[in-house]
Amino acid sequence: MSDFFIEQLKKELSQTSIQDTEAESVGRVEQIADGIVVLSGLNNVRSNEMIALYPHSASKEIYNIDQSSPIFGLALNLKEHQVDVVLLSDSTELQIGDFAKTTQKVLEVPVGEQILGHIVDPLGVSLEGKTISTEHTAPIERNAPDVISRKSVHEPLQTGIKAIDAMIPIGRGQRELIIGDRQIGKTTLIIDTILSQLNEPESTRPVCIYVAIGQKSSKIANIAEMLRQKGAMDYTIIVSASASSTAALQYLAPYTGATLGEYFRDNKQHAVVFYDDLTKHAWAYRELSLLLKRPPGREAYPGDVFYLHSRLLERAAKLNDDLGGGSLTAIPVIETQAGDVSSYIPTNVISITDGQIYLEPDLFYKGVRPALNVGLSVSRVGSSAQTKAMKSVAGTLRLELAQYRELASFAQFGSDLDETTQKRLNRGMRLSELLKQSNGSPLAWESQVCVLYAGINGFLDEVEPHNIQKWEKEFLAYIHGSYSDLQNDLKKEQKLTDQIEKKLKQILQEFNSQVFNK
Repeated sequence: MSDFFIEQLKKELSQTSIQDTEAESVGRVEQIADGIVVLSGLNNVRSNEMIALYPHSASKEIYNIDQSSPIFGLALNLKEHQVDVVLLSDSTELQIGDFAKTTQKVLEVPVGEQILGHIVDPLGVSLEGKTISTEHTAPIERNAPDVISRKSVHEPLQTGIKAIDAMIPIGRGQRELIIGDRQIGKTTLIIDTILSQLNEPESTRPVCIYVAIGQKSSKIANIAEMLRQKGAMDYTIIVSASASSTAALQYLAPYTGATLGEYFRDNKQHAVVFYDDLTKHAWAYRELSLLLKRPPGREAYPGDVFYLHSRLLERAAKLNDDLGGGSLTAIPVIETQAGDVSSYIPTNVISITDGQIYLEPDLFYKGVRPALNVGLSVSRVGSSAQTKAMKSVAGTLRLELAQYRELASFAQFGSDLDETTQKRLNRGMRLSELLKQSNGSPLAWESQVCVLYAGINGFLDEVEPHNIQKWEKEFLAYIHGSYSDLQNDLKKEQKLTDQIEKKLKQILQEFNSQVFNK
């Protein structure tokens, strides 16, 4: 029986004209409400196809409508007799009875080097009134690279933050989640990571794409201005779907960011996309889904909300050498409420990503910056995304801090401690101080290696904890001024050779005895 139906289907398809399948489909506006337009007709429409709608065309013949000024929407619900379209721009001029046409195109945005340094909306239009001329466009929805096209993540993406680069390293092509409550420093980590790329050689420097979803317009403008002042906007693109944007634009924004990044990845370059934040993205999609009368599920989200983020984050990849070796790194942000990482959207995104950086409110209020919970934060790529030099100094750091936290919980009861325990507590206290870092001051990885080496190997044991930050600042100034060749050697070798380690020890001893204590 099945063979009969297959033969019948082949026969019908062979008789179908190409002109019939590509014929333009025309419809009429039946309803308009809350940015959703219900259309009748449109027989050949496809899901996610761009629909051109013509305001003030209800009284005209279809052949006489003004072809030059349509507004566009996205076909999301395909029903038997109707199509639900989400508008991408203002709908005040649209009326019931107006004409609509299919475009035979999915939504595309301009891509290319020309967009660097600009703030654009999710449709690729400059929000600063500038003209951006690009040669290429790309669809905002694309299949992720398959397994054969990928290569294991092995190149570090330097964030400039000691605690992350040492213990929770991020690799190019990885997906690493930043999660925590509001106003706890999530965006600050992103900005520091963007600024840290100034330390990278221009030939291998990744393009940074900051996707702002549901943020205040003033906050986005302040970030752009700060990046410009530091010289970081030269390799940065900001995709802005602010809180005043429609839910449709907030829904599209992260896919636009991924598409912009894929252009650089596919052209043998590196890119990193920051999605700030996917919680508001899920809210926008929930709003659209409820307006489209899709059935709500857990926490009123539609059933496909997991697919919403999985198809986005799977596009991050490190391509193999045959495809140019480019990479697209994804760093999504999720906002929790009262530290609840077990709610719906956080658990979804945690299960998709390759690790998470968890920022803890208690640490933040104690003055720890960044407020990184080392116990709950993890990178599933691990030391594969570190230089050999960083791997050698950071290997015992996590263990030292874990032992310190465990011992500190007992020490607070005031019991007598043996000498070994006291040493571990003192070392852990100093390492915790060493990992504190002020906003907007990312460190090059070779500078991080030098200060972490000092902490791990006891060169800070005699320094008072409240002086650790001062010691670090003065030591880095000393090494940059008098021994810049050491860091150049470290950058060249990428590892702590016996000669470099011997020289570093001498510099540390000299600094502690002759400079800092004076």
